[in-house]
Amino acid sequence: MPLSEHEQRLLEQIERALVDDDPKFASSVRTGDRRQKARRMLQLGGLLVLVGFAVLVAGAVTSSVPLGVLGFLVAFGGATLGVLNYRAATGAVVESAGPAGPRGSSAAGRGGRTRGRQPMKSRLEERFRRRYDQ
Repeated sequence: MPLSEHEQRLLEQIERALVDDDPKFASSVRTGDRRQKARRMLQLGGLLVLVGFAVLVAGAVTSSVPLGVLGFLVAFGGATLGVLNYRAATGAVVESAGPAGPRGSSAAGRGGRTRGRQPMKSRLEERFRRRYDQ
C-alpha cells in the first residue's frame, strides 16, 4: 500500500531529524535491509544444520567420537543461528507465556499484541509534532 503525500512528507521529516540527531545510527540503518541479512543468516543456519548432521553421521559410521561431537556442535550452532534470526527473517510474531506463565495474566492475555501498528504510528507522529512545535 503506497504512502499518501502527507505520510511521505512526515517520513522525510523524520528521516532528516534522525540524520540531524544521530548521524551514526542513521548511517547504520541505511546500510542495508535487515530482513535480507536475517534471511541469509537463516539460510546459513540451515546449511550448517545439514552439514552438522552429515558430519555427525560420518562420525557414527566411522565410530569416531570427536567427529560425532564436532558434527553435533556444528548442527547445534546452525540451529541456534536459525532460531535467533527466524523472527527478523520472516517477520513472524513469536508469543510466549512470559513470567506470569500460562495463567493468562501475562501481556498476551491482556491483549498485548492487539494494539497493532496504528497506535505506535500515532504515538510516533504525536511525539514528532510535539518536538517540532516547541
